[in-house]
Amino acid sequence: MERKELVTPKGTIVYQVSHTTQPDLPWLIFLPGLSADHRLFEKQIEHFEDKANMLVWDAPSHGESRPFKLDWTLDDLAHWLKEILTLEGIHKPILIGQSLGGYISQVYMELFPNSVRGFVSIDSCPLKREYYANWEIAALKHTKLMYLSIPWKTLVSIGSTGVAKSPYGQQIMRDMMLSYDKREYCELAAQGYKALALAVEADRPHEIRCPILIICGSKDAAGSAKRYNREWEKRAGYPVHWVKGAGHNANCDAPDVVNALIDSFIEAIC
Repeated sequence: MERKELVTPKGTIVYQVSHTTQPDLPWLIFLPGLSADHRLFEKQIEHFEDKANMLVWDAPSHGESRPFKLDWTLDDLAHWLKEILTLEGIHKPILIGQSLGGYISQVYMELFPNSVRGFVSIDSCPLKREYYANWEIAALKHTKLMYLSIPWKTLVSIGSTGVAKSPYGQQIMRDMMLSYDKREYCELAAQGYKALALAVEADRPHEIRCPILIICGSKDAAGSAKRYNREWEKRAGYPVHWVKGAGHNANCDAPDVVNALIDSFIEAIC
């Protein structure tokens, strides 16, 4: 993978792209979740190295994409992603988003319809307004003080064990969290939840017009992810592939299972 940058007025976005691309292979765009960076997908990058062209980013304010002004919306993130894909000459990719990355993917598809070949949601949730209660949206806008009230050591422990069940998954999340200081992490988390709330409040159609693969860990304990995914399956008819024993970062807890599901998905749509 080759490290590249997109300079914006608010900061520089760092991403990695396949050093050598092959026109007959699909493009996989990996979008990590809130506070995670490109390391979240290292098991997928390794697996698909000879099977696909790939791009993974550190989203603005995440990982190496710092410093970056912390006032972005999900629309902003989608537009910057579009700039990067255009710059790299990438057309009709498969978006693979974990948690926040899945929300960014849905906004991207709403803003740029018919621009992707497929969408893989990993422990993410639907963005349609109908899925969310008013109190849930309000709560998402006010998380900073709650995070700041928790001692940093405890927060890192809760954050890493709460999203992953495997030793590998917990360690990689711990490493990513410790790349921030406490206030930076808390402010980033608060901004991410606020951006999600505003995206839901926008009440857009978010009709997914491409093939979709929904993956969720059977032990995902992050918020109401499992409940939202059950409702997604019930209301939209998209089957959820439950990864036994995996937490919120299912692609880290059970990479072989998740990679096999993505393999089958690519084979079916390409």
